[in-house]
Parts: sequence; structure tokens; C-alpha cells
Amino acid sequence: MPPVFEPTYPITTQRLTLRPFATDDLHDLHAYESHPDVTRYLMWDVRDLDTTRAFLDKKITRTALHAEGDAIDLAITVTETGQLAGNCLLIWTSQNNRTAEIGYVLHPDHHGHGYAAEAARPLIAYAFQTLGLHRVIGRIDARNTASARVLEKLGMSREAHFTENELVKGEWADEAVYAILEREWKP
Repeated sequence: MPPVFEPTYPITTQRLTLRPFATDDLHDLHAYESHPDVTRYLMWDVRDLDTTRAFLDKKITRTALHAEGDAIDLAITVTETGQLAGNCLLIWTSQNNRTAEIGYVLHPDHHGHGYAAEAARPLIAYAFQTLGLHRVIGRIDARNTASARVLEKLGMSREAHFTENELVKGEWADEAVYAILEREWKP
């Protein structure tokens, strides 16, 4: 059975190229996955090289959405230099409710350039225009104000704040949930 959604790669934006991960990305991926500033607000802690390699192997296979629970996890590269800036993912969270979740992680050297929103836009567009989804959400640690600004830049509205709802790295963390509906999306 063909995939429900398998984009034609690479996906290009004004400044970025989104492409599937490759084994050659290991050290560049590890450069930000092992950075404490990157993982501060994530569910996972800094990764050693072997752990990054294991997750890279998984990322390499995440290029199409066949069914609920699948994800597309793409390398974000700066088109001008080819440098790996981070990754962006779209997770199909509910087929019945036609919902997906967007996520992104960037190397600190690439923070503050608008790359996260620029990379997320085409994935949200695909979610609505190709998959026919109804809703895309973004879930973040409520302390992560930079990520909240990215979601707002994407046109998402803050819908919920859950107090101490997840045990993350041994401490209770608040979660903020943002969302946008298909009818609100302006490509």
C-alpha cells in the first residue's frame, strides 16, 4: 500500500533545504543533541555519540506518513552553506481527529534567525493541504519562551497550560499547548 504522505525531497524554502537524514549527518546531529542548552526544555537529556547514532538510524527511516503514529523527521540545512542547522518533524497523532504535532530542534548557532518557523511552515502546509488534517498542535515546556514565539509566529494560539503534568528529568514540568486549525492557516 503506498504511503499516505511522502513528500518529494528536498523541500526548499527561501533560505533552507529540508531533506531526509543521512548517516553522514552523525557528527553534526550530535553537535546539537549533546548541547545542554538544546536539551534544557526537551524530554530527553544530552546524548552521547552512540545514543545519537541510534536516534539517527531512526530519523533516517522517518520520511513518510503511512498511518497514525508515524512521523516525518527532516534535517534542516542552510541552503547557502549546506550546514545542518537542526531538524523539524511532523507526527501524525490522530487519524480519527485529523491531528498532527509539529516539532523542531536547532543548534544554538542557528537560534534567532527564524529558521524554526521557516522549516515548520511547509510541513504544516502539507498537513492541511495534502493530508487534509483539521488541526496541528505544538507542545512545549511552558518555560520555553523562544519556542512559544515560534509557534505564535506560525499563527498558533496558546490553548492550554498544564501545571506539573509531566515528570521530565526528575522534576515536574508545566506544559503549554498551542494549536492552529486548517481554516486558520494562512500559507
